[in-house]
Amino acid sequence: MVPEYVAQIGPPGLELQSTNGVIKVMVSPPEANQRKKMWIDDLSFKYNLVFWENSSHAQLQSKTIFPVDTVDDLAPNSTYCFKVQANLPSDGKQGFFSPVSCVKTSQKVNDLLCATNVTVLALNMKFHLFWHAQKNQGVNYNVQYLLSFWKKFNEDYSDKWLSVPSCENITSTWCNFSSINTTGFYYLRVQAREGHNKSCFSREVKVDPLQTNEIGPPGVRLDLSDTLLHIIISPPGGAEEKFMREHYQLSYRILYWKNSSDMEEEVKQKEVKQTIATVSDVSPSTLYCVKVQAISEPYNKRSAYSQQECIHTPAGTSLPLIIFGIFMGALLFVLLVVTPLVLLLYQAYNKIKYVFFPSCQPPMNIEGFGAHPFSSPYLSAAEESVENCCVIESMVTEEGNQIVFADYKHSKQSSRDSGNYSNDDNTSGSKESKETLAKEMV
Repeated sequence: MVPEYVAQIGPPGLELQSTNGVIKVMVSPPEANQRKKMWIDDLSFKYNLVFWENSSHAQLQSKTIFPVDTVDDLAPNSTYCFKVQANLPSDGKQGFFSPVSCVKTSQKVNDLLCATNVTVLALNMKFHLFWHAQKNQGVNYNVQYLLSFWKKFNEDYSDKWLSVPSCENITSTWCNFSSINTTGFYYLRVQAREGHNKSCFSREVKVDPLQTNEIGPPGVRLDLSDTLLHIIISPPGGAEEKFMREHYQLSYRILYWKNSSDMEEEVKQKEVKQTIATVSDVSPSTLYCVKVQAISEPYNKRSAYSQQECIHTPAGTSLPLIIFGIFMGALLFVLLVVTPLVLLLYQAYNKIKYVFFPSCQPPMNIEGFGAHPFSSPYLSAAEESVENCCVIESMVTEEGNQIVFADYKHSKQSSRDSGNYSNDDNTSGSKESKETLAKEMV
């Protein structure tokens, strides 16, 4: 068993005070007088106040209040009854109601010194407070604000109000309180002073900056390129542009149309999250008009549309002229770029072919480079001349004196081996052999 889940929230304490037609309500936590508490954090409680006029035609009213709060707009000189309940929304728990307490309202005194009809107007995070002055002469005003977290405490916060720096001791009935730099909500009131002793406070006004503020129209600029219409959007806010863009998560609704006097054109719509949009396929010689609206989906806010901006597209170019221009451009490219490149490659090819693959071969034997004959490892050696020689041996037999060529020797002798001298000897030897052979035959 978990005690926090089973335990019930008891009734809180309730105290009422009637002042000048207003009921001041003071609530104490359910366990305010106990030493041991089930719920230690008293600030987590939310208080639901139920009240009604003590009459036969009573109607129940309820509102969520702070531990110290006020209830106004009640009928004067009437008895109202109240009960309050402490809840824990995070745990889904609802407590018991306090005992019913009743109080009679007093007659409200209309002090002509007090500021009335206090309202807040805000545009693009520029906040202004306006009020109505019942007395126009000799009155100074001081605008004060209170941060909302002070009202969560079960104590008096009357000394926590601070003066707005630019709204102190002024005689005008408005002031700019944009200097309050916070995204959390706060409260404002106007203190009217006459002389040194008399003063009066107006009713409090709650300000939630992101909810109270209104988004202004964005800026628009148009540009053309070819068949495209470019829409450049300036986010609303000016100096506060970055703050608004980050907190409001702005998107933009674009309306554009052909502004033609002789025909009714349909208004087209386009939504973007960026600050640049493009419309394609615009017609030539046409006046296009655009206006833009800023949108914040998280806060359900819409700005007014921007001022209408228009731009006239240039006249179109005929198709044959476009084709001729493309052809001439391609021809000029070929003449200036391709042709020199081809010639350069051709010359490089001829150089390479001449160096590594010559068309004519060098002579078989080149002499004359000094005292040494020319030789190259890449040229084949010339074929040497060879001389054919033949040696015939004769043998004479006794029978019939027949000459028989018993054997012969056939040889090849290189002139390079024997030289000119040995060649001459062979020649003379051959002649003598022929003469001897002739004699024997005779």
